[in-house]
Amino acid sequence: MNYRKWMLSLLVLMLFLPLWSPGARAAAVQITIELDGEALISDVPPYITTSNVTMVPISVISKGLNAGVVWNQNSKTVTITQGDTVLKLTSGLKNAWVNDTSVALDTSVQIKQGRVMVPIRFVSEQLGLQVLWDQVNKHISLISNTEPPQSVDPETPTTPTTPTVPTIPTIPGGSTSKEMKGAWISTVFNLDWPSTSSAGNEAKQKQEFDNLLDKLKAVGFNAVFVQVRPSADSLYPSTLVPWSKVLTGTQGKNPGYDPLSYMVSAAHSRGMQFHAWFNPFRATTDASTSALASNHVAKAHPEWIVNADGKKYINPGIPEARQHIIDTVMEVVKGYDIDGVHLDDYFYPSNVTFADDAAYSTYNTKKLSKADWRRDNINEFVRQLGEQIHKVKPKASYGISPFGVWRNIKNDSTGSDTTAGVSAYDSMYADVRTWIKQGWIDYVAPQIYWSLSFSTARYDKLVDWWVKEVENTNVKLYIGLAGYKVGASDQKAEWQSGDQIINQLKYNEKYEEVAGSIMFRANDVVVRNPFGLSSLLTFYFKS
Repeated sequence: MNYRKWMLSLLVLMLFLPLWSPGARAAAVQITIELDGEALISDVPPYITTSNVTMVPISVISKGLNAGVVWNQNSKTVTITQGDTVLKLTSGLKNAWVNDTSVALDTSVQIKQGRVMVPIRFVSEQLGLQVLWDQVNKHISLISNTEPPQSVDPETPTTPTTPTVPTIPTIPGGSTSKEMKGAWISTVFNLDWPSTSSAGNEAKQKQEFDNLLDKLKAVGFNAVFVQVRPSADSLYPSTLVPWSKVLTGTQGKNPGYDPLSYMVSAAHSRGMQFHAWFNPFRATTDASTSALASNHVAKAHPEWIVNADGKKYINPGIPEARQHIIDTVMEVVKGYDIDGVHLDDYFYPSNVTFADDAAYSTYNTKKLSKADWRRDNINEFVRQLGEQIHKVKPKASYGISPFGVWRNIKNDSTGSDTTAGVSAYDSMYADVRTWIKQGWIDYVAPQIYWSLSFSTARYDKLVDWWVKEVENTNVKLYIGLAGYKVGASDQKAEWQSGDQIINQLKYNEKYEEVAGSIMFRANDVVVRNPFGLSSLLTFYFKS
């Protein structure tokens, strides 16, 4: 045989070998879907977009989910109906309409080779289905709520019974216990609860919350931190702020019941603590005021509002504005049997222009620099709110979850060994060290949302730093963990496994000062459940 021809043939064979290899065949595994254990047939293969959204043909929605589907070729809009839920998705738009409410989307309708494709998770969740994704097997499980909500015939008299007093876990416990096993429940944008499809439906919202608590409790969580003030509004009847739009789709519209009262009772009946989570200074999630209720702070007190980074903020430099926020928090403290008040890191927005020169000129009575004046405003707010909470409800815990980096060591020799582009002290004007040293808060829960191998802000180095901050104080330390990063398409290899979270929890065991953890966020753990994270946590919590 001619040597050159033989070599050429061998080279061609080697180039084509990968196409025949078992690995190549495995990479082409088709996505499968089931509803309540029954396989759903897709006439064309589902696929995953670059933004990690699984798309399916509309036939899966119409035939598999028994929903009405109408495609308008002129407007490139698909309308999906089931019961009282109406969804409208349009090709090229980054939002959908759910019962006349606009909802942001990563991916809307796509048209591939003449077929209309829609995002299966979004559509399914709006229709009231639970969606579980098996990354390894490329399998989607859709689970319907088979148990209808229990109701009492209003004409049937009920016999009053002596209520049972639930056993609420004492948190925090002894110096060596890791008793706090908390989960954040986000309501803004209807992220964790309630679903947009439950708008105005009291029974469905209650059932959804019950289901979420049951899943969290089954994993081993014993406390929930529920966002009751997402955007200067409320999930409870308030005399100061409007009803949140997440309940009905319209801000200011009464949902017909008291969600906060129900949620507190539901948590306590399961032996779980309920902490009311407030976004202190965020007024809106966008720049528009057209959909705001007339008594929203941005309309009632526009002089308190600063526009920054496409959102509206309540100016922390105005004493009356700070007092307004304190008053809204105290409404809840006085009116509900909550176990604690929880604030996140919405103080001053980081790395954006914040137009507060007029307030600085008017209220800078201590003659401080602009940066120190801003920190003093937040300090006064934190101190005064804590004093009022403990005066009214001494046993309620009061804590804050700041950004995970207080200061970088290059800016402060006592800061953490990190090089973060943002810090709580310099960017958000949150002087957490002062809050701890002065004992103004009962616990601190820094959001340490980075891996054990992330050199810019390594998890272990930050835990070490925060432990030293709370040493010899009465302030408890809980660690905020990034459950939302596990399995996310925009995260690196260290997050493509549930082991990262488990290893972080194990690292916390080094310190008596770490009294527990709070996971962000609920649905990412017990609904999305990447790589079986909930099972891993169950084993860890209960071992």
